[in-house]
Amino acid sequence: MGNGNSFASSLYSARKETRKINNMKRKFNLIDNVESSDKNSNNQKSKEDVKEKMYRNTIWYNSLLNSEKTCLKDEKIKKIHYKFDDGKEMVEEYNVDTKVLLRRAWKMKGKLGGEGKWSVEIGDPIVDNPPNTDANSIVESKDQPVVLKRNTRINIEWRIRNLPYPIETYSIKAQKEDKIIIISTSNKKYYKKLEVPELVRLGLPIDQMNIDATHKYNTLIVTYKKPQQLLDMEREWYEELDKVKPIKDIPSECQTQ
Repeated sequence: MGNGNSFASSLYSARKETRKINNMKRKFNLIDNVESSDKNSNNQKSKEDVKEKMYRNTIWYNSLLNSEKTCLKDEKIKKIHYKFDDGKEMVEEYNVDTKVLLRRAWKMKGKLGGEGKWSVEIGDPIVDNPPNTDANSIVESKDQPVVLKRNTRINIEWRIRNLPYPIETYSIKAQKEDKIIIISTSNKKYYKKLEVPELVRLGLPIDQMNIDATHKYNTLIVTYKKPQQLLDMEREWYEELDKVKPIKDIPSECQTQ
């Protein structure tokens, strides 16, 4: 009987030890699985972050980052003057409240080395000297279509004035090869190519689904919904511009009127 009790006691102890070892194995396996899952999750997030911020690898973003920047600021407008390594100059104006880009203009080289004029990419045209209205001069008709490009928080927008035709007259198509928008009319009275440098600079495709259009008051309004990459880049870049300290005196090259 004593030997039987001893055997039973040893068997019980062995089973108890086995259960203890198995529990420890399950515990360590659980920890390993959790750590492995965390690593995979972190790797996935890292890959997603890199994909989401591909714009940081573009020539455009890095040229902005490496440019010489001057900031002028008042209550409503922040103006940034850029000097690039290749000698080009650009001015941007932002609404301080909405953080939306209102104007982007490039300084063009003047003839024979003279002072160049500003070419507007986004925003209302810069007021220049009044044109010569002598009898012998040729003045552009006020009835000719005029294209104004504007920027909103979520859209790129073109307003084409002096187009009286109803909305069904227009064909508005994205051309994927050149990343442009082509506007034509069924009555063959108007044809226009709209460039979208915002997409070209970031290497983004143009999508027909992002185009919308309305027509009112003799104005055709074409909008292109900004892709997420562009939205992210614009938000990050405005934060980067906050690092540029405003100055008080206005350099002559920054005066675009």
